[in-house]
Parts: sequence; structure tokens; C-alpha cells
Amino acid sequence: MPAIVRSEFALALNQVATERGIDPTVVIETIKAAILAAYRKDYGTSIEELEELSVELNPDNGEAKILKDKKDITPPGFGRIAAQTAKQVILQRIREAEKQAILTDYSSKVGTIVNGMVLRFDGSNVIVDIGRAQGVMPPQEQSSGERYRLNQRLTFYIEGIHETFRGNEIIVSRAHKGLVIGLFNREVPEVAQGAVEIKEVAREAGNRSKVAVSSTQSGVDPVGSCVGQKGVRVQAVINELGGSEKIDIIQWSDNPSQFITAALAPAKDISVKLNEENKTVEAFVPEDQLSLAIGKDGQNVRLAARLVGWKIDLKSKTPKEVPAQVAEAPAESKQTVAVQEEAKPAPVQDLGEAKPSSVQESGEVKPAENMPPAAEKTEATSKTPKKEQKAPQEKTADSVPPEVATTQTPVTQPVADDTTTKAQEEINKAVVQAVSDPAISEELKAEEKTAAKPIEPSKPEPDQNAEKNHE
Repeated sequence: MPAIVRSEFALALNQVATERGIDPTVVIETIKAAILAAYRKDYGTSIEELEELSVELNPDNGEAKILKDKKDITPPGFGRIAAQTAKQVILQRIREAEKQAILTDYSSKVGTIVNGMVLRFDGSNVIVDIGRAQGVMPPQEQSSGERYRLNQRLTFYIEGIHETFRGNEIIVSRAHKGLVIGLFNREVPEVAQGAVEIKEVAREAGNRSKVAVSSTQSGVDPVGSCVGQKGVRVQAVINELGGSEKIDIIQWSDNPSQFITAALAPAKDISVKLNEENKTVEAFVPEDQLSLAIGKDGQNVRLAARLVGWKIDLKSKTPKEVPAQVAEAPAESKQTVAVQEEAKPAPVQDLGEAKPSSVQESGEVKPAENMPPAAEKTEATSKTPKKEQKAPQEKTADSVPPEVATTQTPVTQPVADDTTTKAQEEINKAVVQAVSDPAISEELKAEEKTAAKPIEPSKPEPDQNAEKNHE
């Protein structure tokens, strides 16, 4: 095979290695394999004989020789005849070597994030350009809240390299929780430097994520570092996730009770009861916080259970039982007020006008029960003849004000004995004051004098018809 000018051969060798990203040694081995394949095709060498053959290629001048038992058996003009055959084999082998180099390179990037662009759609799969290679994003790795467009630039998480019927494929994801970790690692310097550690992440892509963080250095606030001033850091992460996903950043704790209580945020005032043997916990939440602890379609408690690794059973805190006497106190007080309103004594002026109506047939004013001793002095002065009291009684019976008559109606509503006694005493005091008032006493005396005067019989009117008949 004629020698190739060193500069041309070296230039081509280095160019192929650089463009394909493979080692020049791999390119040389590929050329040797292509020369053997061309020799077999042209001269019908069996596989057994081919295994005994070898190719010697000078990397400096590009001269190639076919050796058998270290003896040169290169036929004359072999290079020109086998050029096209060797070319196809070389290209194929270089492609395979390139793919293998790419897979080796991206194998070290599994678990990291890369920037990419949507190239095309293959059925339900999204083909993404991630640099030297193309990634495949299957439906289960797509975020539920996103709609992808051609040439759309996004950040992807390299989930792994899977072998399929098409060959090895790089699987990228927008729904993996590792995407959240990678974005915080990029946006928060404390996380990148190791001062803040992301302990665990629970995520439902497109809806909500919970991130548990802790500090490895004293004086560093892990939650504040991830949130950033005015929330600028966490907002940058949210924007990369599509802008609609909510992120809860939680202080991690090695105390299960504290960690579970924090994981159920935004619910507050939570008490827990642990069962460490079965890794279950009963969380007691106030009635007004229960909906927050559960979340939409149970999302909050579901993410909290994933975050802490415990099975969480939410229960509502029942209010303490109120004692019977305390519960009945308001009703009793209302009833007492109502009785006092009905038993409120009428004004003294009204009672004075209605006083004669209380005189009995015996001519004595009978005081109410439990009347104080002071009422006995007024009893003697109020004695009058029976006949003299009848006329004033008839005269003033119709003049009793409605409100006074109402107070004389017995109260039928059942009340406590103490309340009735107090109301009756108030009425008795009002009656005594009315009787002992000098103005009312003078008025009563004047009425008695008027009633004591003899009533002169009226003269009969003359009958006019009788006078006419007499005439």
C-alpha cells in the first residue's frame, strides 16, 4: 500500500479524532480492522485464516502491511482496490467508537443536570439535544404541568443510560426529584460549597415539592440560605421548574417528632404519637388546621410521609368537654333577667293612682307577704268603713293604667326560689313607699271626706203629662 504523506495522514488522523471526540489510537485500530475486512472480501480468506493475519500501520507515514506469521503478504495494488471497502468500514467503526465515547462521557454525568433544547418529537417521547449527544425524555419523565415546544431550551436531569432495541439511549427527565437538587446546587452557593446539605426531597412534578435541609457549619441558616433574600433563590428554582410548582423548604431534624411536625407545614399546633416499631405516627391536628395538613387531594400529607419515611395517620383534635354547670350558666342567667324585667315595679305615681283598687271588702289594706315591720304603722291609718270604700273602688277601677294591671298578673314561668323572693321584696318595698308618701296620704284623705258626705235624694221632676191632664 503506498505510503501517505505524513503530514496528510497525521492531519486526517487528528481531525477525525478531534471531531468525533475519540482517542487517535482508537482511530488507528479502526483503520487496521477495516484493512483486514477489505482483504477478506477481495481474496475470500476464511475466518480461521483471517485470525492468523495482522495489519501493521505506521502512524508516521501511514504505510500499511498485511502480515501472516509476521511475514508480509500484502498483494500488489491492494490499497487502490480495497479503498472503498475500507472507507465504509472505517466510517462505521468510527461511529461506533464515537457513540461508545459519548456513553462513557455521559455515564459520569448521570445524576447531574444539563442544559438542552427540544429537537423533535418521536411519538410520546421528546428528543433533546444535550450537547454531543441526544437524550430521550419518555412520558413518565415529563412534568405534568409543562407543554414542550420545538427549540425550547430547558434544564434536564440525566436519569441514566438504558439499553434498548435501538441501542444505548441517554434518558433525561423533568420530573425527577434530582432536578430540584441540581437546581438548588446551582442557585445556592452554600449548597454547592457543602455548608448546607439537602437531606431529602419529596416531589410531585408540576404541583409541589418538599425539601429537607440541614447545616453542616455553625452559624449558617439552611432554610434562609435556600430561600434567599426576598425569596430570590427559591424563586429562581421555581422559574426553572415552569413557574407553577410550589416548594416547601423544611428544617431537617434527627428527632422524628420535630421532623414530622415540620414536614406537615403549613399546618401548625401539631402533636404526634410515634410507633417506632412499625414506623407509623398518629398526628393530631386542630380542626381549623386539618385541611392544610391534608392538602389538595391529600398531597401535603402524602409528600410529608415520603419525606420523613414514616406512615402518617392524621387525626383531628377534639375539644375538651365543657362541664354541665358551665354550659347551662348562660341559659339560667337569661331566664333570671327575663323574670326581673317582668317583676320590675311600676313607678310610684302609677301605684298611687291605683291604690284604692287594692282595698278589700273588709276595709283594710292587706300588705303582701314578708312585708317589713314598717308597713304595720300604715295599716291603722288606711282603715275606712266598708261602704265608704266601695264608691272610690268603683270609680278608680277603670282608671288603673295598663302597665299596673300587668304587674298584678301572676308569673307562670318557672324560676328559682331566690329570684322570686327578691322580686317580691322589691314590689313590697314599692308598695310601702307609695302608702307612706304624704302626698298620696292627703289625696286618700280627701277622697274619704268626699265619700263620707250624705247623699241628698234628688227631687223628682214634675210630670208634664199629669199637669196637662189636670188642666
